[in-house]
Amino acid sequence: MTIQVKNVSKHFGGLKAVNGIDFDVKTNEIVGIIGPNGAGKTTLFNLISGALPVTTGSILFNGEDITTQKPYVICKKGIGRTYQVVKPFGNISVLENVMVGAFNKTSNTKEAKQYSLEILKKVGLDQKKDQIGNSLTIADKKRLEVAKALATQPQLLLLDEVMAGLNPREVKEILPIIRSLRNNGMTILIIEHIMEVVMNLCDRIVVVHHGEKIAEGTPKEIANNKEVISAYLGEELSLA
Repeated sequence: MTIQVKNVSKHFGGLKAVNGIDFDVKTNEIVGIIGPNGAGKTTLFNLISGALPVTTGSILFNGEDITTQKPYVICKKGIGRTYQVVKPFGNISVLENVMVGAFNKTSNTKEAKQYSLEILKKVGLDQKKDQIGNSLTIADKKRLEVAKALATQPQLLLLDEVMAGLNPREVKEILPIIRSLRNNGMTILIIEHIMEVVMNLCDRIVVVHHGEKIAEGTPKEIANNKEVISAYLGEELSLA
């Protein structure tokens, strides 16, 4: 078991952004979180990564309760994440952006640089390592966001809409990167609105609506779930 989310809630005054959500992600799984805008998906990532305090419930990572731990502690324990709105360190190089993440596990500059170069090759940005972060296209900034998270050497990677804003060709280019991470032993929790991606990439899917989990299952089960279709999908999906 990698992570267990147990009856987790986050309240902002009277607003229940996340309300009693339970699910787990097993080692080497890819689990998708889907739901309408405002459903509480990113808030859930913020709770897992320690960016927001949990109101009630608990989060266990590899059997350890991390509910009240700080983000930098959680990152050191092996949870890395991307952000929906990409914000590279704009005035330093792509390589230096990734090295910032690499210092999570090493204080040796040479080691951080070498590891960061390997990560850039994995995500297809090695030829752009000397470019300034702000100069990249949206698609490349998304790749850089993934690289920065990977540089922290996570066991569990949280991907928050890494394909949002990309055209079909760019989406097609990122999918093999995500699959290769899983093939190399990484566990992935992904928020994504592109349903074809979710259905073809994930082992299981958790559906969130108005801050609550309304369904969980395999892509096929979710595609045929009448409550999910009514709340989110709008029509039955083909998994062909």
